[in-house]
Amino acid sequence: MRLGLALGYWGRGPSADHVPLAVEAERLGYDSVWTAESWGSDAFTPLTWIAARTTRIRLGTAIAQMAARSPTTTAMHALTLDHLSGGRMMLGLGLSGPQVVEGWYGRPFPKSPLTATREYVDVVRQVLRREGPVELDGRFHSHPYRGADGTGLGKALKPITHPLRAELPVLLGAEGPKNIAQTTRIADGWLPLYWSPTRPQAYEASLTDLPEGFLVAPMARAHVCDDVAEGLLPVKAMLGFYIGGMGHAARNFHADLMARMGFAEEARNIQRLFLEGRREEAVLAVPDAFADEISLVGPRERIAERLESWCKGPVTDLLVLSPDPHTLRVLAELNS
Repeated sequence: MRLGLALGYWGRGPSADHVPLAVEAERLGYDSVWTAESWGSDAFTPLTWIAARTTRIRLGTAIAQMAARSPTTTAMHALTLDHLSGGRMMLGLGLSGPQVVEGWYGRPFPKSPLTATREYVDVVRQVLRREGPVELDGRFHSHPYRGADGTGLGKALKPITHPLRAELPVLLGAEGPKNIAQTTRIADGWLPLYWSPTRPQAYEASLTDLPEGFLVAPMARAHVCDDVAEGLLPVKAMLGFYIGGMGHAARNFHADLMARMGFAEEARNIQRLFLEGRREEAVLAVPDAFADEISLVGPRERIAERLESWCKGPVTDLLVLSPDPHTLRVLAELNS
């Protein structure tokens, strides 16, 4: 199991720690570093900044939101950064949810998410392979555009720039069972939002017959500390926000995922408290058991024991979310 460093997205402003953490992760032998985006900083610019200050570590987006860019634009970002970094780019994509897609990007959330994802990946692949002009008679991503409001003058094009790698890895952030199953067929890897090594049955049906070399790269917050309960507080804060606030009361993919993982009543309670404005109570309502099993928190010996269970399943890459160089170093030592 390889280790990656997950930096997430910016909060109020850029973090002064991100580049030093990436440099340290490369020194420690981490295989990859990943950036994200929500409705603030973008995923590609910080990754380019990191690329210029590193030499070996692979560079991934976990995740770049599909609604933020047309698939050809996303492919342009990926092939450009792949060239500039000497072939280190990995493209992680995700649909996000209706609140963000329609509220932030001002676009309709696709009524058929699987079709939209499949078409998006198809176009990205066509650009990267550069075997001919990009053409797709799609429901969501037609190339050339054939909508009734178009001019009819669109011309199928292929990229001027020759991509460095035709098979640049494409990974998908997927949560629903059908979406995960499709991911194993159309992508090079999967970026789970929550992964519990003690509940493989939560994803088992979607992960049958994985292709050779398929990446399973979950993100896990890690913290080497003496007090487990205190160390879990940032995990619970993240879960409280995602379960309670990242979605509508009637449609919240993150809450649905937590429910499928065995915490249905708790997920709905968190969601209710958050939507009522009782955010601190929502965070405290996150079960310690759930926060604990999707993270690596506690003394070194405890983390060492729990890390073994992560290595036994289909996980190929563990993306460590931690701003603490000591924690990064301990995990590198334990995983060596």
